[in-house]
Amino acid sequence: MEKRFDVAALGELLIDFTESGLSPQGNPLLEANPGGAPCNVLAMLKKLGKSCAFIGKVGEDRFGYELKDVVSEAGICTDGLLFDKNARTTLAFVKTAPNGDRSFSFYRNPGADMMLTEEELPMDIITNCRVFHFGTLSMTHPGVREATKKAVSAAKEAGALISFDPNLRPMLWDDAEVMKEQVLYGLSVCDILKIADNEIEFLTGSQENEGIEQLKKLAPHCKIMNVTYGAKGSLNAGPEGTVFVPAVSLGGTIETTGAGDTFCACIINYVLEHGTDLTWDQRTKMLKYANAAAYIVTTKKGAIRSMPDPAEVEAIL
Repeated sequence: MEKRFDVAALGELLIDFTESGLSPQGNPLLEANPGGAPCNVLAMLKKLGKSCAFIGKVGEDRFGYELKDVVSEAGICTDGLLFDKNARTTLAFVKTAPNGDRSFSFYRNPGADMMLTEEELPMDIITNCRVFHFGTLSMTHPGVREATKKAVSAAKEAGALISFDPNLRPMLWDDAEVMKEQVLYGLSVCDILKIADNEIEFLTGSQENEGIEQLKKLAPHCKIMNVTYGAKGSLNAGPEGTVFVPAVSLGGTIETTGAGDTFCACIINYVLEHGTDLTWDQRTKMLKYANAAAYIVTTKKGAIRSMPDPAEVEAIL
């Protein structure tokens, strides 16, 4: 049965305020970049020619309406985007280190993205996608957590592949054990996984082979398992061994916001086009493309509006 969308994603849609120099008076200037991991993933998938839909909530405020316009401008279906009258759009303030790494401060207590309920889920979208993507920011609080799990179950039952990126932000969780429980849930249901090296260490105590072997046991149904190592590169762990591809190192990195989401989108796109039973050569090509696209995003500010065109990626390759 043909699906209406290639990919549907549920989660946060927010404004990333990133540093942009100083004013003449010496005050820090901040650039309001539209972002949020699930929608960043969809924005890159749209660049790759896939049909996408976003599910989530923003505040009925200036930022919320601006975000809807940006998502529509990117060609992503907003039928599943709701406005909350009582909670404001979530804001993230991004502090960038000299090497491009980031730290976050969130204005989200509550944020509108936390207020999505089971009753508000657009089941017509959830059951009509080939891949359903989610992370853990939509699982930090009980109501939206249950909505997320209901959406995952419905998508899986309708035949969708489940894509999961933990995208951990520990400062948003009241209890580290609850955070770990939700990551373990995501691992238990996913077919496609993108996870960062520090997240593997959080779960298993190791980033090395031992940690990856433990990860395989925690994600028994995962068909495409990818680990990102920042500026070092990325790895695909398959039944016949691991493939590692070094990162693109051409300089010019400004900040890393959206790089992991870009990588994740390219992996999903490759699976949509080639399936999950990949050869060694295909796994290598998949990682090379994803690494190149992720690198390009690090040379720009923001995420949704910074996703590269396929021609840019091919030029890097």
